[in-house]
Amino acid sequence: MAVGVLLLMLIVELGLTLSEDFHGDSISFIKPHKDPDGNIKVAFHHRQNGKNNCVQPSTFTCEECASVINSLVMQTDQDNTGRGRWCQSDRLVLANVLLNASHISLSNTGCCWATNNDMKTNWTAHAHLDLRTRSDTEALNNCPVTTTVSSLRVPQNCFSNIHLLAYDPDGDHVKCYLTADTAVHNISLNENTCTLEKTGHVRDGVYVFEIMLMDFPTQRISLSYANGTSTYWEKADENASPLCKLKLQFLLEILPSLPNCELGHVQPKFLDPTPKHGYVHHATVGDKVILYAKAQAYRATINGFQVSGPHNMKKEFSDDEYGKAELTLTWTPQYSDEYRVSPICFTAETNECQSEMRCVVVMVSKPKSFNDFSHSKDEASTSSFTATGKTVVTCTANQMMVAIERSTLPGVDVNSLSLNDPSCLVTSNATHIIGSMLFSNCGTTIEDKENYIYFKNQIQAVHDPLKIVFRRKAVKIRFSCQFPKRASISSNYNVEKSDYIFSDSRLDSFSYSFDVYTDGNFTNQVQPTAYPVQVEFLQNIYLGLKAETELANVSLFLDSCTATPDNRPDNDDLYDLIKDGCVKDQSLRVTMVDHLSYHLDFQAFRFDGDHDQVYITCKVLMCDVNDPLSRCAMGCLNEQFRRRRRAVGMQTSTQSLTQGPFQFVSKAVPSGTVHHNNSEMKKAEIIQVDARKNDDMDYVDNMKKSDAPMPVSGGTESCRVWMKIKEMLSSNISTLVLGSAYLSVVVSAVVVAYYIEKRNREDQKLLPVS
Repeated sequence: MAVGVLLLMLIVELGLTLSEDFHGDSISFIKPHKDPDGNIKVAFHHRQNGKNNCVQPSTFTCEECASVINSLVMQTDQDNTGRGRWCQSDRLVLANVLLNASHISLSNTGCCWATNNDMKTNWTAHAHLDLRTRSDTEALNNCPVTTTVSSLRVPQNCFSNIHLLAYDPDGDHVKCYLTADTAVHNISLNENTCTLEKTGHVRDGVYVFEIMLMDFPTQRISLSYANGTSTYWEKADENASPLCKLKLQFLLEILPSLPNCELGHVQPKFLDPTPKHGYVHHATVGDKVILYAKAQAYRATINGFQVSGPHNMKKEFSDDEYGKAELTLTWTPQYSDEYRVSPICFTAETNECQSEMRCVVVMVSKPKSFNDFSHSKDEASTSSFTATGKTVVTCTANQMMVAIERSTLPGVDVNSLSLNDPSCLVTSNATHIIGSMLFSNCGTTIEDKENYIYFKNQIQAVHDPLKIVFRRKAVKIRFSCQFPKRASISSNYNVEKSDYIFSDSRLDSFSYSFDVYTDGNFTNQVQPTAYPVQVEFLQNIYLGLKAETELANVSLFLDSCTATPDNRPDNDDLYDLIKDGCVKDQSLRVTMVDHLSYHLDFQAFRFDGDHDQVYITCKVLMCDVNDPLSRCAMGCLNEQFRRRRRAVGMQTSTQSLTQGPFQFVSKAVPSGTVHHNNSEMKKAEIIQVDARKNDDMDYVDNMKKSDAPMPVSGGTESCRVWMKIKEMLSSNISTLVLGSAYLSVVVSAVVVAYYIEKRNREDQKLLPVS
């Protein structure tokens, strides 16, 4: 009896210990699917964080579901120090929704939170998804994706900001809210960037955070029901419901202070090639995804990386004697991952603390397959060959690879297969026949069609010209890669990593990046979660534009940059920053860093009316640097020069790249607007000056309104003279009185300088390329 009581007490104690392991959870939906009969299938991954035990099953309730299928709980990561401090699991849930349901609501409850300063015990997971068809995507809504690592730790004196992942696949604006019962003294949440910010002293200990993520379309859309009726979602309606709402739960441990907060000292810092927070990686089913991270702490030992990711992701860790450590993540999406948007977060771990948390997104699409098998007769018999197999094509910036399942080509001699160029033979392994080629070799052909460039090749049987009789089966498998000739780097408020691939039939394949930077050093990019980028009048905006290509003798040319109040570059309301290679905005500074990159720096402005956003669209092209007839060699073209010459050299077609939006956080200043007629731009400048100098100021205003083209390589002498005058006029009144005797002499010098500069600009023709 005593033994039984002791055993029961042991079980109860063990059960209580295991029940206090909850560290938080997250829900990530896979794009909902509607079958031809109108039935909607919803799938989502539930990641649960814990301490000692992460494989305890938990069940969601759903009133709108006809059935729910739960997979096994799979542990994805755990503490490798043997202390059992943290772990994470993943479970796939499939739900069949009742016919004509307009939404689905999921909930889950449990006990208990790990010991925390808030004295919280019970927890509740929640998600709500609208199931009506959106008019802008003509599909069901995608929810935001988010997650965290299981154990978030930050030293008390080194805590500034914690960036949480809030990515929406539809490009909707995501807002984050703390739940009503979540309040941590001196820690606030930035709702637009989903960033935890320290506002004062926070005492040591563990805190519970419950955050609701909601997505809101950036434009007016209609939502269609299954019965054919529809309703409208109004952007301007402040009370409009989000299309998706889900809860992110996690613990944050505030550690004792460190003697030094310098990153890389005790607290690990990330090094290249670690991806930036918010980076979006595109993958296809069956293709391996590889992510690298590297960190350093030269006064501590990095003992591993904490990772939140798919359950079948492989993690490899290595370190060296210099305090550096590397992480390699390898994941091959399966067919069940089709259309999945998988969040992956990671931190570098030491015994004392951890690095910042970085999160990336992997968007999985279905494999590109072509059943373009042709059949023909053997030249020595009447037999023919047809096949219906699967061909997976992988396209990168400058090459493509095709993989064909061997089982779909029975009886074919692999050694007899080649690409368009017979000298380029295919390879094979036990399961696949593989062909790999650059866009510039192996007989790859290029087809230019309206908005797309196609690179085409085929696998075919090699024919021996010395033979007139063949007993091999003839085979011809065509495949191609398609690239847009024009793309927008802006994806509403959520800019992914702004790399876009283009190709041109006259040059090779290349890619562009168009990024926003936080300062004039052009080293820190604005994070994707910070969009829209909030700016104030006269604040400087820093943009970086870069091309990447494997060709050595090409140069990037910046032909034009325009501003519009929305992301439509063809909007009638536009303002020219650069036109025909010439600077049109006097606040704009353009620096050609090298042959493939530019830095742009200009003062913020807004359009008049009720517009509070500005998008920047730049048109660029690539040229052969050795071609004197290319557009790059011509540089800045004024009206007269443009009528006389036309670029006929070796260059690509022009591509349009858009960045933004930049959103104003201060009230509109009438004198700081850009007028739609594009005739002038005024800045919100306030200069203290004696009223007697009004005539001189009118003259200077006329100088500012001059639209004579300036090369994008820098400013002009007249602008420098004007800046000197501004400094003089902005000084105190006593200085102005003492200097009034010299003012007429200075103004005369400005007049002379102005007309000399005007003559120089009319003679100027070429834009420097280096």
